[in-house]
Amino acid sequence: MQFLQSLLNSLPGAVGQGLMWGIMAIGVYVTYRLLDVADLTVDGSLATGGALCVLLTLNGMNVWLAVLCALLAGMAAGLVTGLFHTRCGIPAILSGILTQLALYSINLRIMGWGTTTGTQATLAIRVDNYDLLVSSRYVRSLTLENPIPLLLIFVLALIAVLYWFFGTELGCALRATGSNPSMAKAQGINTDRNTVLGLMISNGLVALSGALMAQYQGSATIDMGRGAIVIGLAAVIIGEVAFGKLFHSFSLKLLACVIGAIIYYVVIQIVLRLGLDTNDLKLLTALIVAVFLAIPYWKSKMFHAKVKPQKGEQSHA
Repeated sequence: MQFLQSLLNSLPGAVGQGLMWGIMAIGVYVTYRLLDVADLTVDGSLATGGALCVLLTLNGMNVWLAVLCALLAGMAAGLVTGLFHTRCGIPAILSGILTQLALYSINLRIMGWGTTTGTQATLAIRVDNYDLLVSSRYVRSLTLENPIPLLLIFVLALIAVLYWFFGTELGCALRATGSNPSMAKAQGINTDRNTVLGLMISNGLVALSGALMAQYQGSATIDMGRGAIVIGLAAVIIGEVAFGKLFHSFSLKLLACVIGAIIYYVVIQIVLRLGLDTNDLKLLTALIVAVFLAIPYWKSKMFHAKVKPQKGEQSHA
């Protein structure tokens, strides 16, 4: 009974975190599924979005403008990764690693802006002093300050905008680039430009997620994006495995990423309530991703394996 009560108390927080990470998961979906590119920039761009949003808010900027600036900063990070890949001929995965490495130092500089040392690993912000969009303090309250309704609006608006964009000529060209680059080139599509654009959109969404997370938890930290790509992949894979046969339209596939993130955080809360050491969360995340990645393979083995004919059937033939 105590376990169930503790779990129910933690569910609003799990839903709130899941919605924010769901925005990040949509960004991962753009590169992982639409572009077929393994982009590791996200571990750095998520922290960039959080750090820049907190810094600008602390210096008096309107929080909505701060979130917008965080999104643009993430897009700039994606632009750098894209140029590394398309203009310098560096493999996509290495391009992301290089940008992520550079962002670590940049994020330290952002959070240390105005300090004597010039670098800082944590930048705190209090909801008591600033009018933040979301805060974990109110996640269980039944008031307008509860962050979950606003996060739901964010997610639904984002899905609607992406659904519209990827239905345009440019969006269809971007999807064609990831689906079949050779055919896209034969049709006169600039695949390099579309790859860069896709990376910019992805990392812009990731930075937007980071900006919301920093407000939600009341601080931006240098390692807040560590392992973000794994959590994003977990959300995408969980959503596909759980809803792949039900959700066929593009908008529902994006929604599945968000639901996958919520499921992931609910599972995390259940396991934590069962006594898992928080130091083992990364191990648990890796295992969850591995299991959900393996499920389609296991299902194909179970349901599509060739049935060997019996001896009687062979003799009859």
